[in-house]
Amino acid sequence: MDRNLYKKVGKWFDEHQEQMADDIIRLVKIPSISRPGKDDTPFGAACRDCLEEMLAIGREHGFCTENYENYVGSIGESQKDWSNMIGFWNHLDVVPVGSHWQYAPFSPLRKDYFLIGRGAQDNKGPAVGMLYVMKCLRELNIPLKHQLCLFVGCDEERGMEDLAYYTKHYPTPWLSMIADSGFPVCYGEKGIVEGNLKSREPLSSLICELQGGSASNMIPDSAYALLRRTEALDTALSSAAADTETGMSAETAPSRITVETGEDTIRISARGESRHSAFPDGSVNAIHELLYFLAALTPLTQEDRDLLGRLARLSEEYYGERVGISGSDEVSGKTTCAATLLKFEEGYVSLHFNIRYAISTDQDKMLAQIECCALQNRMLWVLERNSAPSYFPKEHPAVDLLTNLYNEITGEQKESFVMGGGTYARKLPRAFAYGIGGMSESEEDQKLRKQLFLPGHGGAHEPDEGLNLRLLTEALKIYVMALIALNDIS
Repeated sequence: MDRNLYKKVGKWFDEHQEQMADDIIRLVKIPSISRPGKDDTPFGAACRDCLEEMLAIGREHGFCTENYENYVGSIGESQKDWSNMIGFWNHLDVVPVGSHWQYAPFSPLRKDYFLIGRGAQDNKGPAVGMLYVMKCLRELNIPLKHQLCLFVGCDEERGMEDLAYYTKHYPTPWLSMIADSGFPVCYGEKGIVEGNLKSREPLSSLICELQGGSASNMIPDSAYALLRRTEALDTALSSAAADTETGMSAETAPSRITVETGEDTIRISARGESRHSAFPDGSVNAIHELLYFLAALTPLTQEDRDLLGRLARLSEEYYGERVGISGSDEVSGKTTCAATLLKFEEGYVSLHFNIRYAISTDQDKMLAQIECCALQNRMLWVLERNSAPSYFPKEHPAVDLLTNLYNEITGEQKESFVMGGGTYARKLPRAFAYGIGGMSESEEDQKLRKQLFLPGHGGAHEPDEGLNLRLLTEALKIYVMALIALNDIS
């Protein structure tokens, strides 16, 4: 690696960091949660507005832009050389806000070199960052053999219908790199199954509402049940009541359960700790906490308690043991299986599962086992989506080249990897993920993080999502050097 050029690139990014942060803030202000929309706004008005704002930023920096029917946008050159193009892919949609925020999710806030707001880290900060990578290469007049183009989509978090539409109607680059993972190269991604276990019989009229979670790919941090108030229920909860007038915190209930008594109803709420469902370790599933508590309430009917108990058991762990689909392989690690949404309609309960299965998994056998689990628990299984695993050949010279480059710059000894998270790589030919996350924070970073964020806050998909601008800048310097290194890959 040319150390003098690396220093020159570093100086350029240091000089442009504040301008880059201002551009990121413009996007984070827009609440671009993907939702089903109309023809001209396929993912809702906010996603369209965020896409238009990103394209406007691209034009302000001297690039040509195209809007592919509000599904995807591109920022690059006016004439595209698809057969010799390296495409960068980022997404502008964000996961729902969730609960327990200390900061306003769509009023981005600078705290030293942390930028706080939903989407700052995942994936608006990296999207703007890749624009600055192209700008740096252009302004420093660094010769490249491949054309570069940035693509931004609007439905990555909800189902990637943006990429399904784009790849059906438009060309794709010769090579695609997705800046939406950890460094170094992520050459494979587990398969993703989403579906619902639905009760065959309704719950009794004692249960009025039952709800938990906000997105399929988030471990839920909140859930609640609304029960019809009865004398028996009052008696069962009376010993736990701290205050019958202002709402009562159950003293003898688990610490994550809160009980509030109204005139005709009793609301029981559970609090969890959110994580991305692909990386569930360290989280607390609020749905399981709620179901476990409800199943022990003796005033409920035996049928209600039995159903809630079965659901509590199925939601208590993250690796498919209760469902009967646990497994792993050397390439991709363990299958994960998380209950992420709880719904209630006309008395019937639905528990949604987000499953990330190992690359070598027999899909037909796995789906058959889920069906069997549903029958054993007297429920129905409704499959919503099965996104097959993705795999970029580990033997491709770009994998070792970019992995070694990252280690050379950082002094680390990381290896290329397969992950449970899903990126646009699974929807594109000749694609892999490379950064921008996963870099080691300094002691100063960690000290500042502890000052700004509560435990379980500050990460992607967590409350108070925060972007470390210092680390983002360091990552973008690596990206510039990576693209220079790719000159040698034909």
